[in-house]
Amino acid sequence: MEFLRPADWAEALELKAAHPDATPIQGGTDVMVELNFDKGRPAALLDLNPCRQLQRVEQVDGKLRIGAGVPYVKIIRDHGGQAPALAQAARTVGSPQIRNRGSVGGNLGAASPAGDSHPALLAANAVIEAESAARGSRMIPIDDFYVWVKKNALEPDELIRAIWLDPASGPQYFSKVGTRNAMVIAVCSFAVALHPDTRTAGTGIGSSGPTPLRATEAEQYLAETLPWTDPAPLADAVLRDFGALVAAAAKPIDDVRGTADYRKHALSVMARRTLTWAWNDLAAQRRAA
Repeated sequence: MEFLRPADWAEALELKAAHPDATPIQGGTDVMVELNFDKGRPAALLDLNPCRQLQRVEQVDGKLRIGAGVPYVKIIRDHGGQAPALAQAARTVGSPQIRNRGSVGGNLGAASPAGDSHPALLAANAVIEAESAARGSRMIPIDDFYVWVKKNALEPDELIRAIWLDPASGPQYFSKVGTRNAMVIAVCSFAVALHPDTRTAGTGIGSSGPTPLRATEAEQYLAETLPWTDPAPLADAVLRDFGALVAAAAKPIDDVRGTADYRKHALSVMARRTLTWAWNDLAAQRRAA
């Protein structure tokens, strides 16, 4: 196996163009597991650690731009206010050692349906910045990024450079079912984001389909039903309907971690709980104002 170590981002793009079958590696929290268990043997590894450009978090035109190599621990520590669901999801990733090395960019590159960051990125309407040496950069909406199980929309010569998010305009929550809070692959996961400035909501479902999913009908239901200007508690019927729509959007299977029926039930419960938490936060903000 060839090991490619560029000096900077520009050289990394050139090496990826010359070796389109090379697997990028930075934290190695997914790639090394595959190698250790001999589940994958790429022709080459492309080390992105020298690319310091991937370690930056910036505010650009009012948006949050998170470099693909920014570790989870930095998102948890510094950006929980701007990307609360993503920070909550990051807290459930692996052990402290993995959170110090792993990144959202790596999660996106692996494109596992069970990746913890995916539901939060869907709920927040993230956009992925990809780049190649030949064609430059392009922006991929998160809904177009996931193609199939562990398949994403990147071209063979492209690398993920950054993740773009609008700073949270309202409450966001992430929830995960597993045997532990962390160091476990999710049985299923869910994120919700309320956008009171546009009176819309975002959702994300993980580990319950061939790709991470969005509960589109559940989002439309919240946009039309939530009493956006009224700080009163939500009616039980609204929570039940929302949970049912989220469960209906899932496409789970039976596997060693759980059955399809259990996943649908758990998603309906998580949807009701996360919406309750988010709405209570928003109502408290309205009352304080």
